[in-house]
Amino acid sequence: MNATEKKAVLVLSDGSVYYGYGFGSLTTREGELVFNTSMTGYQESLTDPSYAGQILVETYPLIGNYGINDLAFESPKVHVEGFAIRNLCDAPHHYQSTKSLDKFLEDAGVPGIWGLDTRSIVRKLRNSGVMPACITTYAANENPDIAALLTAAKKLDYSKIDFVEKVTLGKAQTHGKGNKKVVLLDCGAKGGIVHELNARGVQVIAMPAFSKADEILSFSPDGICVSNGPGDPARLESISNELKRLFHLPMFGICLGNQLLGQAAGAKTYKLKFGHRGANHPVLDKKANKVVITTQNHGYSVTEKGLGDFEVTHINCNDNSIEGIAHKELPIFAVQYHPEANPGPCDSKYLFDKFVKSL
Repeated sequence: MNATEKKAVLVLSDGSVYYGYGFGSLTTREGELVFNTSMTGYQESLTDPSYAGQILVETYPLIGNYGINDLAFESPKVHVEGFAIRNLCDAPHHYQSTKSLDKFLEDAGVPGIWGLDTRSIVRKLRNSGVMPACITTYAANENPDIAALLTAAKKLDYSKIDFVEKVTLGKAQTHGKGNKKVVLLDCGAKGGIVHELNARGVQVIAMPAFSKADEILSFSPDGICVSNGPGDPARLESISNELKRLFHLPMFGICLGNQLLGQAAGAKTYKLKFGHRGANHPVLDKKANKVVITTQNHGYSVTEKGLGDFEVTHINCNDNSIEGIAHKELPIFAVQYHPEANPGPCDSKYLFDKFVKSL
């Protein structure tokens, strides 16, 4: 069954119903509905563990035009619960393409919907905030049960689910070789983080997110990198408590890692109205007094109150939320965005150099 023979519907918890064409797998999923403003990089987004438990809406209208390739995976599997787009390209053209987006999601068992006015959905999310939703794809001769889908959407509480537990490693893995050794606390790490560290001659030991401090120290690391990941950081205080025991080592936090280090410092986290997801977010580096353009994917932020021995180093130019923190004396720092990008600008890759120099 090709994409033109499938139908789909997206039902939001506020009662909004959007009908469209289906692609991917014939199935039903629930998730928190969020949006991304990037013009490219749908494969990286779909395989980013930070999207676990979420249905992703793309603002850019044409998706699937360069297909799926073997190089742009950020993890081995699709993590989104569903994918909502304006126009689906069913005839991708790129020399590296191995399959269409439709086939990719079908193989992954993930539903997609196209033919939507996605920007109107985004306006709704910007006005009302992200919200639970349910997506189902079905054969053209079938009729979905809208009432059941609405009930499923209303029952979902994203903040009550520990998604890090779902995406983290089961056991330690070693990546690359080098004179320095870094433990990557895998809360849902993107592959680009490992690549950037390996490219700087660092051996990476990826470890489960809930590893104890003593387990981490048993690898005799020169430093610790705390990765990105999905879900509410307030559920992860046990991780922050273990990190606090490791403050004698250099540390670099990325995205969720920024929130976890903020909690370790004594600060609180809170949920943003609609989050930051895209590849064009301006961030002010306060010490350098310059703006960098960043790739972001997060729905939570850190409060300045309670940071203790940490200071705010980066600020979001759009909403003034905290985008980076650093210890006032120790070589421990973090940013709320993705310096490895994938996709996105390379403005902040120097942060990996800074971390490696501190080892």
